[in-house]
Amino acid sequence: MSGILFDEIVFGPVKSRRFGVSLGINLLPLHGKMCSFNCIYCECGLNEESKTKKPRLFSASEINASLQSRFEALKSGGLDPDTITFAGNGEPTLHPEFETIVENTIRLRDTFFPKALITVLSNATRLDRDNVKRALLRIDNNVLKLDAGTNGTFQAINRPTHPVTLEKIVGELVKFDGDLVIQTMLIRGDVDGNTVDNTTDEELTLYLGHLEAIKPKMVMLYPIDRQTPYRTLEKVPEAEFRALAERIKLLGIKAEVFF
Repeated sequence: MSGILFDEIVFGPVKSRRFGVSLGINLLPLHGKMCSFNCIYCECGLNEESKTKKPRLFSASEINASLQSRFEALKSGGLDPDTITFAGNGEPTLHPEFETIVENTIRLRDTFFPKALITVLSNATRLDRDNVKRALLRIDNNVLKLDAGTNGTFQAINRPTHPVTLEKIVGELVKFDGDLVIQTMLIRGDVDGNTVDNTTDEELTLYLGHLEAIKPKMVMLYPIDRQTPYRTLEKVPEAEFRALAERIKLLGIKAEVFF
């Protein structure tokens, strides 16, 4: 069940399905996952598998120094990333200095790679915090997770570590007034003897209703691409992704499938 953890603050550049040549930033402990979700499909593994007694978060100044060093090396080597992406070992907005780190990254991007976009991949659990929302609204791509139509399926797939409902998250997503991108994993299978499926007619109909309320700039649809904690999960066929993308486009919302 073990997953993949990033052992550097700055990693890559890597070729991303969605973002081209992407330079990754990991704000979380290098040898353990830290996340407010415990998703059944997470490539980093389950939270309880990677707990450490005293997980160490790097400070904003240490992260800034690491970024500057890598940016200088890439620039001297003639490689310009398309995207600078906050991802890594869990939920990046959990870092207490997240807003400061975003400000520092914007400054360094403007100096070294002014054409690169800044992206944050987030599970949307901390959007009710003003500092997190301010930071996300300053970057080019705030890519926020929405994996279900019903709260029951949300709890079964994303398994938040603290009490939160799908309705609460959707309400916070609506407050972005469309300045966001939604990312969605389609998935089904058996987890500990229970069937989990966000591809049913009920789930997709309610999911589309959430999208109508949120009005995102775009929806990114993607399947399982790496090993998951549960081998019983199924990779949903591409045709189902294409069909959902067409339904999203009928709402006047751009949708892309990354299969």
